[in-house]
Parts: sequence; structure tokens; C-alpha cells
Amino acid sequence: MTADFEATARGLLPAYALAYFDATAGSGAGSADGIAEWSAVRFRPYVLRDVSTIDTSTTALGTPVRTPVMIAPMAQQQAAHRDGEIAMATAAAATGSLLGVSTNVALPFAAIAAEGAPWWYQVYVTRDRSLTELLVRRAAAAGAAALLLTVDMMAWLPSAGHPRDWPDVPARARMTNLTPDELAAAGPDATELDDSIGFEAIGWLRESSGLPVLVKGVVRGDDAARCVDAGAAGIVVSTHGGRRLGPSISSARALAEVVAAVPQTEVYVDSGIRTAEHVAAALALGARGVFIGRPALWALAADGAAGVSHLLTAMTADLALVMKQLGVARVSDLTPDLIAGP
Repeated sequence: MTADFEATARGLLPAYALAYFDATAGSGAGSADGIAEWSAVRFRPYVLRDVSTIDTSTTALGTPVRTPVMIAPMAQQQAAHRDGEIAMATAAAATGSLLGVSTNVALPFAAIAAEGAPWWYQVYVTRDRSLTELLVRRAAAAGAAALLLTVDMMAWLPSAGHPRDWPDVPARARMTNLTPDELAAAGPDATELDDSIGFEAIGWLRESSGLPVLVKGVVRGDDAARCVDAGAAGIVVSTHGGRRLGPSISSARALAEVVAAVPQTEVYVDSGIRTAEHVAAALALGARGVFIGRPALWALAADGAAGVSHLLTAMTADLALVMKQLGVARVSDLTPDLIAGP
């Protein structure tokens, strides 16, 4: 299914959009390894358990969701489909999922929120922090339920794949929840990433927005513990879809260490998750839920909101089947003892 959406999308998307969506750090081996390492997980299923009724529902920071499969924040979605994040939000609402919304979204927060899906706003801290304050306050006012502070610094984009080099199309727009006057007054480098941020940014964002802050891009247990000590409400284990650093540890390998370091904190994971078996492995290793990125983009490009709805529905149905095969009736029953050791 995912492969079918991808094949269709590749036949529809312009080359500049494909270059951006495909971009990875270094040779791309880290991205491929990330998928492979999820596929390498082996299970130890239970037998003789009552699996006559399977329940895939859970909560995400207290918000009920019908599926632990959620949509990662991704920029430039209008390059995939004219409705961009609005279509993603429509699909999330229809399937009982949750949506991540990128800092570099081209559509108004209010239009995305109007679809009725719960959503978390992904934050890059900009050099001019007053712009970040404006954005997080506007996201909170529009109904965002949490912030996803993204902390992995990236230098992966080839020049040809960067949106600044795209044709002058609507999908090129970024940070449109700031006004042109606000951007002009801030100066040419104001929206660049602030690479001086530290753990204190967690508390600053929480105070600026009034929202809980999850830290996205953590692959070490010691970093996860420091984030929680600094006020983080959750952690997202992520390699940014293989875009952070070519030889980085994969999310599949990093997850258990992070979970063990912050046992009272909700941990989520993304990067390389492609199948229901991957989802089940992540949940068994301690994740509260997973975020999917490129598969949702391919589905969006192939068939808009209907494509994303189909993807989420199918992955959730496949997860229910995997759970039945594992001998567990609820996602909370997916525990580490179901994972075979090395």
C-alpha cells in the first residue's frame, strides 16, 4: 500500500518537490538503515490470550486518539497537494489520529484547526526569538494542544532541493502565519535557526505559549532526562527521517534507552516506520505512539485527504491484526517482553 502511494506520487510530483521530500543526510544510508532496523525487530508472541476484541485506541498527552499512528510535521505539503495540511487534518479527524504542523507551514493555523483534528505545533527556534514567540502564541490561540520543539540541527538539503530555489509557486511559501510586515521588520536572517539554544528553551516556550512542550530529535537517554528535568512533557525519538546525520543511530535502536531514562514521561518515535509491524515494535519498546512522515506525504500527493485517510485506516487495521497475532488486545499490552533479545 505505502509502495503504491509512493509510485503514484512519484509520477505526479515535480522534480523540485521530489528532491526536497527525498533529501537525506550524507549518502542516505542512515535513512535506509533506519527502515531496515525496524524490520529487523523480532517478536515473541503470546498464545491462548483473549483477542476476540482488539482496541487500538490510546491517549496522547491526555488527548484521546483512536490510533497510535499519527502524522508527523512536514514542511512544504502544498507541493504534494494543493490542500496541504488542511487535507492532512481532514484525514486525521476522520481516522481519530493527531496531526503535527510544521513551523514552515504555508497555510493559516485557523484553516487547519477548522478540520477538527487535534494538532501539535512543531517549533524551530529562530534567531529572532520574538518571531518564534509570535508563532507559538498564535498556534496556541488557534487550538494547538502542544509544542514539538525540534532540536536536531540539519545541514542536509542540497541547494537544488531547497524551497528557496523552487519556481515561484504557492507551495514555496513558508512561515505564512507571520505577516509580511513582521518578517520584513525582523531582517533577512531572522528566520534562520538559532543554533545557540539550550535546555532553557523548553521552559521559555512553555511560558510563552501556555502549552506542554515535547522535545523532538532526541536519541540519547541522558539528553532525554535533561529535557524532562528542564520541563519537557514528552520526548520524540527521531532522526528527522534520516535527515539529521548520515551515520546517526536509528530511532529503532535509540528508543529503548530513551524510554528507560524517562520512565514517567510519554515517549513518541518517528523515522523509518513503514508498516504495522514497525508500529507494534515501537509500542512494545515503550513508545506511546508513532509519527509517520514520507508515507503520509506520498498518500497526500496520490489522493489528497482520501489517500491519507486510507493510509491511516489501513495501517491501523493492520496493527489490529498484528496485535491479534501477538496475543494482545490493547496497545497498552504491547510490552518489552514481546521483543526478542539480540
